[in-house]
Amino acid sequence: MPAFQFQLLHQDAETRARRGTITTPHGIVQTPTFMPVGTRGSVKGVELSLLEKTGSRIVLGNTYHLMLRPGAEIVRELGGLHAFTGWNAPMLTDSGGFQLFSLAKLTKITEEGAVFRSHIDGSKFELSPEGSIAVQEALGADIIMAFDHVVELPNKRQNIADAMRRTVRWAARCQAARTREDQALFGIVQGGLEHDLRRECAEQLAEMNFEGYAIGGLSVGEEPCEMYECIEALEPFMPREKPRYLMGVGRPIDLIEGIMRGVDMFDCVMPSRNGRNAMAFTDAGAMRLRNARYERDPRPLEENCPCPACQRSRAYIRHLFTTGEMLGPILLTIHNITYYQRLVAEARRAIEEDRYREFYESKVAGWNRGLVD
Repeated sequence: MPAFQFQLLHQDAETRARRGTITTPHGIVQTPTFMPVGTRGSVKGVELSLLEKTGSRIVLGNTYHLMLRPGAEIVRELGGLHAFTGWNAPMLTDSGGFQLFSLAKLTKITEEGAVFRSHIDGSKFELSPEGSIAVQEALGADIIMAFDHVVELPNKRQNIADAMRRTVRWAARCQAARTREDQALFGIVQGGLEHDLRRECAEQLAEMNFEGYAIGGLSVGEEPCEMYECIEALEPFMPREKPRYLMGVGRPIDLIEGIMRGVDMFDCVMPSRNGRNAMAFTDAGAMRLRNARYERDPRPLEENCPCPACQRSRAYIRHLFTTGEMLGPILLTIHNITYYQRLVAEARRAIEEDRYREFYESKVAGWNRGLVD
């Protein structure tokens, strides 16, 4: 059996929602799946045994941050990310392209690659498609990403087209540079909100026969409805037999909208970042635990949630935040990641039973009639 394999098990009868499995050297991932973001080799505040208990089976690491600290060669010397972190399940690393976009004031893009200043100490670095692959091979994740050129939205069509075509050229260079057979390389479809540019990119990348395909450059300033329309228009041109990954997205509603349009993989900092800022995701909507309404509330965040935060009261969680106890952010991070994993697990069951639209409508109705903090 190949080191990496995607198997499409079932497609929902009414929607484009898909149920599958991804086999990697470090285990099998059930799709649709959500990947917590471990930017620097750690999901902030969550010890790995607790992260596993949330239902997480694959974690994302960040090439840009890890190449700066501790450095890719140090990680390689210490056995790669799996040995370095102690996470023995599947891992994915991004290419660094999005971070260079987010640090645009420190970055200069040329055809060769990117020249940037470290956000840590201002020192100068260069990252090319070949360099990104070399770093990711040193880190050793099961899935690695092609280096891409991300631009903000809205933007001029010509700028979007130039970045998309550069992304295709860089993707070919990434393929030529790879040396490891035990890593899967995903191409990234760019093209902004221009449906014809997205199709052009997807078709050219499909010819390169990557192991998987990501949709990049969304959730960068556009309206959610524009993102959904773009995914829906692009889906017919994404290879059906390969996994599809929507990068950096997002809210619970974004996950179930993406799944309905044929997306298999998601990642986002939102559950952990919002958890650190006293926001809990639930089936009744988002709860802001700093609000005074929870000061004497004896109920758990959710009755049916198995996470450690839901073994305590809302009043206690609020107390932890108002007194600055570090346990508050830790508990809410664990709860939110558990919630996301429960959400995609329920989506998988709904797809298997051909009732995804019913599942989708039930979730949306719950969020819409839920809490108003």
